[in-house]
Amino acid sequence: MRLSVIVITRNEADNIAECLASVAFADERIVLDSGSTDDTVALARAAGARVEVNTDWPGFGPQKNRVLAMAGGEWVLSLDADERVTPALAREIQAVIADPQAVSAYAMPRLSSFCGRFIRHSGWWPDLVVRLFRRGHARFTDAAVHERLMTQAPPGRLKAHLLHYTYPDLDTAIQKMNRYSSDAAAMMYARGKRASLASAFGHGSWTFIRIYLLRRGFLDGRHGLVLAAVAAMGSFSRYAKLMFLSRNAPARPVDEDS
Repeated sequence: MRLSVIVITRNEADNIAECLASVAFADERIVLDSGSTDDTVALARAAGARVEVNTDWPGFGPQKNRVLAMAGGEWVLSLDADERVTPALAREIQAVIADPQAVSAYAMPRLSSFCGRFIRHSGWWPDLVVRLFRRGHARFTDAAVHERLMTQAPPGRLKAHLLHYTYPDLDTAIQKMNRYSSDAAAMMYARGKRASLASAFGHGSWTFIRIYLLRRGFLDGRHGLVLAAVAAMGSFSRYAKLMFLSRNAPARPVDEDS
């Protein structure tokens, strides 16, 4: 078996069929679902994927390592359900895995869509992501959010891009922002980090300036403005939630012998 495609899902009925169809050339496609309440599982099985289900959500990094452990191919391609492999990228991937001189991992540029428009600025392009690797030569970090793939050697780079339909509408963008900011705040709190209202405001403001001005988000038109505002809201929310986690933490018991 040459290539395994791995995907983690939860309520991705709108995406999973097209995602799997874009990698129909793979030897196996494995979906690890974390308890979807929509038709994700049925659609994935209908598309010919091997589907496993677990309901104890450990975070993105650990979940991706779980599905990685199920892969049997010499090469592994990790995808999110809202991503699509273009025909050009599929040909490039097939050429890599057929090349005995190929390095052990490859990054590829990712072109992402925000509310119906592909974003070419705002720090979103080219968004290099390492997704193709030899099995046994890489693993995901254990981060609950914003996990990354750790490789044993510097990755090569593919030319063709991966499509990313991350935010089809503003409601989805705000929902994801809220969920990710909660997970990130909990992770920072567990690491001993703390925040104040001033730091929340500062991080939010800096995020907007960085995306809209320094990374030229204004060239993406009104989509760039809304994207920068949502990102700033996410940054503010992350630190504001961390602030309240710190203030609402139970007081430590007093040692009566001290």
